[in-house]
Amino acid sequence: MCEIPVFCWITATVLEDMLSTEHRGELPKTMTDMYSHFLLVQSKRKKNKYHEGHETGSQVLTEADKEVLLKLGRLALEHLKEGNIMFYQEDLEQCGLDVPEASVYSGVCTEIFKRECVIFQKPVYCFVHLSIQEFLAAVFMFHSLRKWNIKVIQTFLGEDYNYPSMDDVLLTVMEKSLRSKNGHLDLFVRFLHGLCVESNQRLLGGLLGQTGYSPEIILRVISNLKKINTDYFSPDRDPERCVNIFHCLMEMNDFSVHQEIQEFLKSENRSMKNLSEIQCSALAHMLQMSEEVLDELDLKVYNTSDKGRLRLIPAVRNCRKARLCSCHLSVSHCEVVASALNSNPSHLTQLDLSYNNLKESGVKHLCSGLESPNCRLEILRLEKCTLSEISCSALVSALKSNPSHLIELDLSRNNLSDSELTHFVFHSIRLERCWLSEISCLSLIAALKSNPTHLSNLDLSGNDLFDFGVKELCGFLESPHCRLTTLRSDNMLKFGAEITVISILSFDTCALLNFCLTVLMCTTLTLAQLFYSSCRLENTWLTENSCAYLGSALKSNPSHVTQLNLSGNILQNSLQELCGFLGSPYCRLKTLRLRTCRLSKVSCSALASALKSNPSHLTDLDLAGNNTMEDSGVRKLCWFLRAPRCRLKTLRSDTMF
Repeated sequence: MCEIPVFCWITATVLEDMLSTEHRGELPKTMTDMYSHFLLVQSKRKKNKYHEGHETGSQVLTEADKEVLLKLGRLALEHLKEGNIMFYQEDLEQCGLDVPEASVYSGVCTEIFKRECVIFQKPVYCFVHLSIQEFLAAVFMFHSLRKWNIKVIQTFLGEDYNYPSMDDVLLTVMEKSLRSKNGHLDLFVRFLHGLCVESNQRLLGGLLGQTGYSPEIILRVISNLKKINTDYFSPDRDPERCVNIFHCLMEMNDFSVHQEIQEFLKSENRSMKNLSEIQCSALAHMLQMSEEVLDELDLKVYNTSDKGRLRLIPAVRNCRKARLCSCHLSVSHCEVVASALNSNPSHLTQLDLSYNNLKESGVKHLCSGLESPNCRLEILRLEKCTLSEISCSALVSALKSNPSHLIELDLSRNNLSDSELTHFVFHSIRLERCWLSEISCLSLIAALKSNPTHLSNLDLSGNDLFDFGVKELCGFLESPHCRLTTLRSDNMLKFGAEITVISILSFDTCALLNFCLTVLMCTTLTLAQLFYSSCRLENTWLTENSCAYLGSALKSNPSHVTQLNLSGNILQNSLQELCGFLGSPYCRLKTLRLRTCRLSKVSCSALASALKSNPSHLTDLDLAGNNTMEDSGVRKLCWFLRAPRCRLKTLRSDTMF
């Protein structure tokens, strides 16, 4: 509200009066406090104006003031329900307002009510600001409740309304606001709850009817607010509607939830604290309002329900990294994310929306944020978001209009088919299992060739690149400008492309250090000229011949390799083919992973002998999942651990102990 000029004017008007009079009293703490004081100040100014400028000092509403304000309140309420903000003279007359007579109350009416003669030369009236209309509507509604004016209540809530108590009425009004798609009743509901506070009723001097409600009713109202199931009343689960529940508690001077969240933020063991839904709404609001930008918002780390996590989403507006995976995002949630990208300044640099069915409407909102000149997003992950052809087209358009900051894009597990998204080249692209067609493959490779220096990480796993696609990709890898450091694909070695790949990786100019093949066809691949710093060959069905080829390649130049991962291969006795590399005095291996390799007694013996002969560099050894190791093999491995030059820091095994 502080960004709205009219609210700043209202605040300044109230504070100027309170700080310049003898009877200052306590400064306003809530919106309802502020607007209640504003009515009194305007009433006071009206009296001073029509008493020839003499200061009356009185801030008590007269009966004439009350009559006019209630008529204005009736006008405000009847038109607020329909969403009308402009009225004609006949609308005023239907509420019993005489325009010339009302204009005499310049401090009350003229200041908060203005006349415009712009439409068809016919007088049109509106409140200075919508918040004024919402406050006066709440005043009239509350006055009708105190008088138990069934006609007014039924007009607003429906003819079938027949609830017996004040707390039931407020709950029904809250439910009605939650069903509003544009939130046009949010501030009205906040004011209505704030008027329940006895201090505000006394302040308005009988305008609301008889003052006071029993403490039991007030406690029931507060309890109802904390227990509201927003999914039932708001099918689209708009998180902004949920935050308004917290605002209503604050208007009633109930600061318990606010204090609980303050304690939560100070706690060192936040993951141990179970957050209720209303506490999540409060936390989201407080994180948004914080002067300190949150480094990361990960919904999975909060100990709450799925509904509670959704209430945290508005906090995305004040964080740098947001992980909103698998949380059933609705269109309204996407709209909140878009507003975070569009805010000025926008702090969000990493956004993960993976495993959410975003639908076309959700992607449309997201794209509006990506197109914003304020957007500073660097990493966008949309894995398995069921992107449609229309969604892809919208994303293409957004990325074209504002491509300057994004460096990593993950579109894995989306059916991109012939999508134009493959035309974009970033530093990192993940297109795992995207069902790329022949046209998509050619488009992608053409884009890579046109600007090869940007891309360092490419994942094409689960896509059939076809023979021509593999050859074209190899042409890209041959480029002296290629800076690729990580390539993932499970069919690069099909269709006779093995020799081509080997020749590419032999070039000194090639920067490919981590050649990750999910299903490596090592039976026919000669690796003698390949040098890695990290060699990952897990779950690649290595045969005995494959191990021999690999061992020969690694032994020919062992000093480059520092990490070797062979987990998930049934090595049994084949591991001894690699032990010549492990035992080499030039071996600089630091990490060796042999998880679930079904190591035999022979393999254990060969491994122990190789490691014992050159133990000084290895610091991490993973032997977990090898329950086939016999006692004699385990004993020989223990000899390695006893070696004086052994530098092992981490050992993983579920059989050695």
